[in-house]
Amino acid sequence: MTQSVVVQVGQCGNQVGCRFWDLALREHAHVNKRGLYDEALNSFFRNVDSRYVKPAFLQLFIDAVLVDMEEGVVNQILQGPLREVFDSTQLLTDVSGSGNNWAVGNMTYGSAYREKIVDKLRKAAEQCDCLQCFFLIHSMGGGTGSGLGTRVLSLLEEEFPEVCRVVTSIYPSGEDDVITSPYNSVLAMNKLTEHADCVLLVENQSLVDIVNKIKVMSHGTKPGLNIKRNSAVTSGQEGLSGAEKPFDAMNNIVANLLLNITSSARFEGSLNMDLNEITMNLVPFPRLHYLVPSLTPLYTLADINVPTRRLDQMFSDAFSKDHQLIQADPKHSLYLACALMVRGNVQVSDVRRNIERLRPSLPFVSWNQEGWKTSLCSVPPVGHSHSLLALANNTCVKPTFMELRERFTKLYRKKAHLHHYLHVEGMEQSFFSEAIASLNSLIEEYHHLDATKARLTPDAPRLSIAR
Repeated sequence: MTQSVVVQVGQCGNQVGCRFWDLALREHAHVNKRGLYDEALNSFFRNVDSRYVKPAFLQLFIDAVLVDMEEGVVNQILQGPLREVFDSTQLLTDVSGSGNNWAVGNMTYGSAYREKIVDKLRKAAEQCDCLQCFFLIHSMGGGTGSGLGTRVLSLLEEEFPEVCRVVTSIYPSGEDDVITSPYNSVLAMNKLTEHADCVLLVENQSLVDIVNKIKVMSHGTKPGLNIKRNSAVTSGQEGLSGAEKPFDAMNNIVANLLLNITSSARFEGSLNMDLNEITMNLVPFPRLHYLVPSLTPLYTLADINVPTRRLDQMFSDAFSKDHQLIQADPKHSLYLACALMVRGNVQVSDVRRNIERLRPSLPFVSWNQEGWKTSLCSVPPVGHSHSLLALANNTCVKPTFMELRERFTKLYRKKAHLHHYLHVEGMEQSFFSEAIASLNSLIEEYHHLDATKARLTPDAPRLSIAR
């Protein structure tokens, strides 16, 4: 059985990570009624009870490293209901924060804490019998998540070059209240393009839209449309602060994404997918490793009491723009490859039937018309019969990158706020020009692929073989 280590960096990364562990433990408790330390738990948890049997999971430690240059979120985790599953020796905090400055996070704190970070990463790796993947969770708009997060990513490649690096990156919206977020995001993207094996793109605005839809449904007039207390869309942590925090519902959607992408590693299935197979099958070119996730049913996120979506409708939803975690419509762009990670009592024949049904409406590159990867995990989300996570390598990411470039250029043309970065030791203006050049090159690569879409011709009819 392989293991993975989660690295949570910055406020957003730690909040999303904490919610992921909460939901993961609920899933394992639901499946593992006797509370035995089994192979499923071994994938992301380590046992510290030598008896190997315990009625509850209080003797588990999670395989994670928590890093933040402010103490608030990590301290809150250590005071919360999950405090006993976090190894205190695997936490690293400071008090002053990065001031929404990529250079402070990457250069100042990255240099000051380099040895401590490497030590904690090595310790986490040594606890694993067969380390397969590092999951890095961070945001792009602030200073610690973008700056120190990408510094940690480069250290992972340096120290563990053979271990897969999967990054979940939360991108800021155009109305972000951090005025320097375009600088931070573009500087961080340069490092993501260089050091990550694959990046799961999530946009704040898409999360806001999804949460708003759920709220509309929960306040609708139809009977039964209500959100349950402690559901997957609420924090489940009212005891800490007395009220749900503004970003809890958004963080929970990302946590559910991680819950689904790790399901094959944590549970049995008829067609499980190793985490390193994601990059092997979905990343045909090393720089074009940005994947667009979509979740369905979204009702799962809210535990809204509505009838379960029909299986075929669930597959259709996964390719609609309303279910994407970035603001994009993949059907109107070009697919390089696509993975379908299904949970629940679903047969391979169901997946194949739906792929054939949807194939005519989904434009794939000419050289990878069969670019599908499927995974079947037999354990569904708690309280539901099935769910689907789609991961698409699709040129629909280009508008997101172009919008980010435009916001960056507006600031950089005036050299606004640049002095805050250039005052940081080790930071040079050439880093900005290199970062925007990398982004321009990435956009151009997607543009060239998009240009081939017009030349696509429908598949020739397949020869039927009589039996």
